[in-house]
Amino acid sequence: MLINKSDSKKIISKVRIADSSWKRLRGLMFENQALFDYALVFDLPRESVLNATIHMLFVFFPIDVVFLDKNRKVVDIIKSLQPFTPSCSPKKPAKFLIELPAGKANGISEGNELEWNQK
Repeated sequence: MLINKSDSKKIISKVRIADSSWKRLRGLMFENQALFDYALVFDLPRESVLNATIHMLFVFFPIDVVFLDKNRKVVDIIKSLQPFTPSCSPKKPAKFLIELPAGKANGISEGNELEWNQK
């Protein structure tokens, strides 16, 4: 479950962790939009802008992306990132990023603290 600790609201029930190089590389490429009912959390090796840069190649639907620092505080939010966007970077260094179905980042603001557990 993904929760906004700043207001104690649930964002989404299901969470998957992209904690290996392969999972981070694949991300949501070739995912079926109808099956994307979860938050995909990327635990990056280092906190930086470059390591948190993503692409939307072979992702066929828009998503929301939330970037967090090492303390799990939101440093940037990109809403409705469009398919096949070649590059998207956060404004500030990030250690985690979360890909969500479009619209699920509504209610999340910079500075909010998020927490998750995998179910």
